[in-house]
Amino acid sequence: MEILVLGPGCENCKKLYETVKKAMAELSIDGDVKKVEDIAEIMKYTMNTPALVVNGKLVHSGKPLPDVEKVKKLIS
Repeated sequence: MEILVLGPGCENCKKLYETVKKAMAELSIDGDVKKVEDIAEIMKYTMNTPALVVNGKLVHSGKPLPDVEKVKKLIS
């Protein structure tokens, strides 16, 4: 499983990254979580950040940020 957290490095992007890591730990999911801060790469998926991409599919973008339970559903 490959998960991308898209964003320019703002606080919300950092929060989403930590939420994803926590959700994965709680679900005991092994996967690769990457932070993508390159604007050209982000724009391949969306213009709204922070965003979450699971296995190449955009599953969340913009605010409000999903909580741990929502992220668990998005990555399951």
